[in-house]
Parts: sequence; structure tokens; C-alpha cells
Amino acid sequence: MAEDPAKSRRLRELREFLMSRRARVTPAEAGLPDGGARRRTPGLRREEVAVLAGVGASWYQWLEQGRDISVSPQVLDAVARVLRLSDAERRHLYLLAGLNPPAPEVAPEKRDMCEGLRRLIDTWMPYPAHIMDAYYNCVMYNDAAAVVLGMRPDITQNCLVDFFTDPLYRSRSKSWERNARTVVAQFRAASSARPQDGGYQALLDELTGASPEFARLWAERDIEDAGQIRKELDHPLVGLLCVESTAMKVPARPDLTIVLHTPLDEANTAAKLEWLASPEGRRGAMYPVAG
Repeated sequence: MAEDPAKSRRLRELREFLMSRRARVTPAEAGLPDGGARRRTPGLRREEVAVLAGVGASWYQWLEQGRDISVSPQVLDAVARVLRLSDAERRHLYLLAGLNPPAPEVAPEKRDMCEGLRRLIDTWMPYPAHIMDAYYNCVMYNDAAAVVLGMRPDITQNCLVDFFTDPLYRSRSKSWERNARTVVAQFRAASSARPQDGGYQALLDELTGASPEFARLWAERDIEDAGQIRKELDHPLVGLLCVESTAMKVPARPDLTIVLHTPLDEANTAAKLEWLASPEGRRGAMYPVAG
């Protein structure tokens, strides 16, 4: 059987990656005696990694040599713990070992990114932008999102719930019927990726109880990855607005999604959004505005 070049590269990278990570962990960091002058290098030995991870010395040697052997998530997690891998390094180890990586986690040093994200969506002005957590709760939004999309403090602040229950947004959205199916299909994709997450089940229960339309669409079992959605809005001050929303993940904050709205080349949308963000437009567009 012909050798698979891609697999060979992956296993070679696995070998080099494990060796480099092992070399940077000292015996003291791993809770082992230093070993004194007997050590030629400061890192852990292969057999020490095997003992600390609870795996056979031969098996770990084969793993680090890049041999084509069977691995399990539990064993890789044990090795990652001994080698003190970050979440990104742990997911990289899964990929090199030929397994699907676990869901990314937020590194402690990345949890406080709110000021930078606020600057990002404010820079997007005069176009609407907002940020959601994994359960569609709105973390923050810019002024254009308030003026155009009707985001405001007295709604649930959950983008999915408000899509189906906020009468102001519903009255403005000319593309609501078409987009509702996509929104529900994307929610099914997000929730099915984390079947043990009770937060999605709680949100599903709330939506099913609050909106018969959501319940009907959910029962159709459509599924679709997050991406771009065309939105047509009838704003009470400027009329038709045509925008395209793009959902983007933040690698350092996998629990957050940035949603940016870009004006399309229709209905003079860009100029209208610029006017709504001007002092004159702001005076006329203070929410709530009748739909």
C-alpha cells in the first residue's frame, strides 16, 4: 500500500511536537526530583512522562516516535496534563494524533478582553455590530445596532429570543420569514455540537415556550452552519436598509461571536447608515421608535 504523504507529515510533526514539549518541562515542575548531574537536558525523560501519565513506557515511546498507533482522548489528556500543554496545544496534539479536538476553552489570561472588543465594534460604526456569548446572550452592541436593529436595555438581551419575540425588530425586518428558518437551523447546529450542555437545553425550552413559530421551525430539523445572512430592514426614518450580517468567532475567546453588519450596494444603505449615526440622525432615532 502506498504511503500517505499527509499522514507521514502529521506523524512526523507529532514526534517533533511531543519532543519539544517534553524538553521544556522540568522535573521540579512535574513534581519529580531533579536528578542532579545525571541529566543531560533539563526536560523530562520519556519514561517519566509515561509514569506520570499512567501509560506504558513502550506505548509512549511509540507515540513520540510518531508510529501509527491507536490513541484515546483520555490518554492524550493525561499526556497533555503531564506536559503542561495549553488548551491550544492540547487541541493541536489531538489533531496530530488523528483525533477530533475537544471544544476550545477560554485561557484565563484571555478572559478580560472586553475593552478591546468594545473598541472593535465601536470602530465598525456607523454600521451595526454586536457580540454574543455561546448562548446568544448579547454581551455588548454599538450605537448603530441600537438605532438600526432596535437593541435596547428593556428586551431580554438574548439575540435568539428577541429575534422571535421583540415586536420592534419584527416590525422592521422585511426578511424575517426567510431568515427565521436559517436562524433556527444555525441554532440546531450550535446546540448539537454540545449535546451535554444544559445551557442550550434551557434556551431551547424558553424559545419553544415563547414562540410557536420557533417551535414549528425547530420540528423541521433543518441544520446549517453559522455564516452570512442577508437582512432587509424598513427603518422608520430612512426606509429600506439592506445589510449582510457576518458571524465570526474570536479564537482567543471561543465562547464569543462577533456579528458585523455590512451595507450592501442597494437602497443607498451605506449613506443612510452614515446619516443615522450623524448628530442629526441620532436626534431622530433615539429608541424606542415606533415600528
